[in-house]
Amino acid sequence: MSDDADVIVVGAGLAGLVATYELTRAGRRVIVVDQESEANLGGQAFWSLGGLFLVNSPEQRRVGIRDSQELALADWLDSAGFDREREDHWPRQWAHAYVDFTAGEKRDYLYRLGLRVTPTVGWAERGAGTATGHGNSVPRFHLTWGTGPEVVRVFAEPVRAAAERGLVVFRHRHRVDELIVEDGAAVGVRGTTLVPSAEPRGVASSREAVGEFALRAQAVVVTSGGIGGNHELVRKNWPVDRVGPAPKAMITGVPAYVDGRMLEITEGAGGSIVNRDRMWHYTEGIKNWDPVWPDHAIRILPGPSSLWLDATGRRLPAPLFPGHDTLATLRHIVHTGHDHTWFILTRSIVEKEFALSGSEQNPDITGKDLKLALSRVKKGAPGPVQAFLDRGEDFVVRRTLRELVAGMNALEPATPVDFTRVEGEVTARDREVGHAFSKDLQLMAVHNARAYWPDRLARVARPHRLLDPAHGPLIAVRLHLLTRKTLGGLETTLESQVVRPDGSVFDGLYAAGEVAGFGGGGVHGYNALEGTFLGGCIFSGRAAGRALARSLA
Repeated sequence: MSDDADVIVVGAGLAGLVATYELTRAGRRVIVVDQESEANLGGQAFWSLGGLFLVNSPEQRRVGIRDSQELALADWLDSAGFDREREDHWPRQWAHAYVDFTAGEKRDYLYRLGLRVTPTVGWAERGAGTATGHGNSVPRFHLTWGTGPEVVRVFAEPVRAAAERGLVVFRHRHRVDELIVEDGAAVGVRGTTLVPSAEPRGVASSREAVGEFALRAQAVVVTSGGIGGNHELVRKNWPVDRVGPAPKAMITGVPAYVDGRMLEITEGAGGSIVNRDRMWHYTEGIKNWDPVWPDHAIRILPGPSSLWLDATGRRLPAPLFPGHDTLATLRHIVHTGHDHTWFILTRSIVEKEFALSGSEQNPDITGKDLKLALSRVKKGAPGPVQAFLDRGEDFVVRRTLRELVAGMNALEPATPVDFTRVEGEVTARDREVGHAFSKDLQLMAVHNARAYWPDRLARVARPHRLLDPAHGPLIAVRLHLLTRKTLGGLETTLESQVVRPDGSVFDGLYAAGEVAGFGGGGVHGYNALEGTFLGGCIFSGRAAGRALARSLA
């Protein structure tokens, strides 16, 4: 195969693999260009937990969840809060199309590729506390059996097979610096060849240049990801008017190569970027004791029971409970003037409720080890969680509350918490556990969660007093703000074709995945329902590949 092709795909992450898979099914020739080495095939998706948003699935029905396309769409639109006539034109259409996909052929499409999900369904983003507010009305988070690496595998294997047949050429360590545009149409890319890299997956690689390249094709698909690894760009786009001032300190939930370069390059060539101020960052970040990339962050996937305190020891207001409303919690934290918060919990809670994001933090599910996965319901913290308890710099484990607060203040001497204040918050919370009824909305949420039997079995601890020594020792976890997803991006039609600022389509130019706001330039609007990022890469990459397979000469 020569260095000319039917299509050039910029980015070898999940969206790029899906687009390439669909193109090769139609016999199209593809060059996949990526600035990283072959070791990074699959991009961020490889590191993910593999959560998939599905609606009215067999897995939901088996555990008694009644879901529907109508309910999911209502949740999506309530959470998205689309309010921009121009910038939300295509995202609104993508939202309807994507929810239809999740309630329709998404599961069968992935099932035919060999992907399977675990039998229990998780309940992420449990909501802002009102029927018309942000959040999932029912559990919809389907965990891939094999996590992120399995999601990557089911597309990477057929793409590699197509490469063996001569339909695909990978150009790794090729950094695109320019889109070639002739007569208003994208016809190729130019860029820099980088020095070969032998770094393991995810490790920051050299940007030393060793040459230049130019490639031509009938069309270009940009699938280069978002901006989460580029703190300068995150701060530049930070929604100060809506969320508050950008944090002084953040840790990073994605590899360094998630740098946002192709957004500026594509905009410079004439593509439209919309909703650039919409982003999705987490509030439950901890520093990885065994980092892969710079400032490597892990997100705690918390159950609902931990007591959440701000940096000064005040409890976060209702309904800002663990796992409920990510961006509302982020907004509150930013306005405290501090960049960290605290969880206070017990050994019983950490054993039952703590899970960690990332394929590498879930070796049982990633390795498809059923015996190890079943051990999660037994007493004791999962191995990766125990490793953070033993080695993580953000964890304090003590027998008494006074000792715990002293340990917290040793970690954060510049912002000490007052023991009397913390004791008051813990005592008030514990007082509410002592009877069957409660005015505490968080305890109501715990009881609601335990009404869902998979949560009661394996995810949500039985309510108990934090100061009950039978459930000790006490644990405090320092939480950081963690960069992750870009919700805005390149504006695209329902066929993933890039739009120009005047609303016209950009001939020959397509975009998919996070660089396109997971579809349309922002399919999530202001809020995500979780389990939706991988699915957005799949749906938008599929749309681009199928549209080009139909339209190319």
